Amino acid sequence: MVMEAHIQIDVDLPRVQAGSNPQHLVLGLFTDYWFEAEGHLPSAVLVELLTEFDNTPASARSAIARLARRNVLESTREGRRTFYRLAPTADRVLERIQRRVVEFGTEDRAWDGSWTTVMFSVPDDQRDLRYVVKTRLRWLGYAPLYDGVWVSPHADHDQTVELFESVDVGNATVLRSKVTYAVNRGDPLTAWDVAAIHASYEEFIAEFEPLLDRVEHGLVGTAEALVARTNVKDAWRELVSMDPELPASLLPPGWPGRRAQRVFARIYDGLGPLAEARVRQILAKHAPALVAKASHRTTTSTPPSKT
Repeated sequence: MVMEAHIQIDVDLPRVQAGSNPQHLVLGLFTDYWFEAEGHLPSAVLVELLTEFDNTPASARSAIARLARRNVLESTREGRRTFYRLAPTADRVLERIQRRVVEFGTEDRAWDGSWTTVMFSVPDDQRDLRYVVKTRLRWLGYAPLYDGVWVSPHADHDQTVELFESVDVGNATVLRSKVTYAVNRGDPLTAWDVAAIHASYEEFIAEFEPLLDRVEHGLVGTAEALVARTNVKDAWRELVSMDPELPASLLPPGWPGRRAQRVFARIYDGLGPLAEARVRQILAKHAPALVAKASHRTTTSTPPSKT
């Protein structure tokens, strides 16, 4: 599954790529099973965890080294062994992403009919900056209505301002207002392909409801649980990045978002203990003293925000 590249300007997280990405897997494993531990993880543990996802040891070591070069991971050495942990800046960004993922779609959000509109310009020679801004805007719930004009019904104003204050976009404006006239593609709702979002929810349900049935009947082992839990979270994260949580009044009847959220939450929470057990099994082979530090989180047990 693709893991969304939610980029904060001062944190060089990997970009979106098609297919399994071992760098993203490392970050997800830290977030899901090492989120409250103070110590570093041995590189041998990270390498073996990545091989659970059909990565070779060589590609696993390469991914870890790249994250260290990006300053996303911090390392320390004890003799010939190398140990890693998330850098504090990366940890804070990933925790914000985690909170959004597990809280998304859990309740209906009130809407007063107003849209947040962002207008900005980025110099033509700063394509990387343009990618960063657009990626972050999509994650915040925006979509492009016109070139350089993005809209959202629920986007967080402070995070939007924080994004633009952290980069040099040249010019930017943030407005909050109601539509008084719109025709054809000028309707803010047309910034999203609502039918495609609906179809993606249906595909998610069709793919993962059979897994949920197996989870609830105790038919998933520890090794499968680790991989399946990561897969369902990555698939759910993709939906979060697509869906701005459009107000219910704008959606067609029978919207499948809430049903899909329940499938995600029940699998993610139901597989937590089994996946944690697999992480502990691997820890026991390489660092028995660290076994008790591994833990799993649930959709309702996200730690307080890190500042």
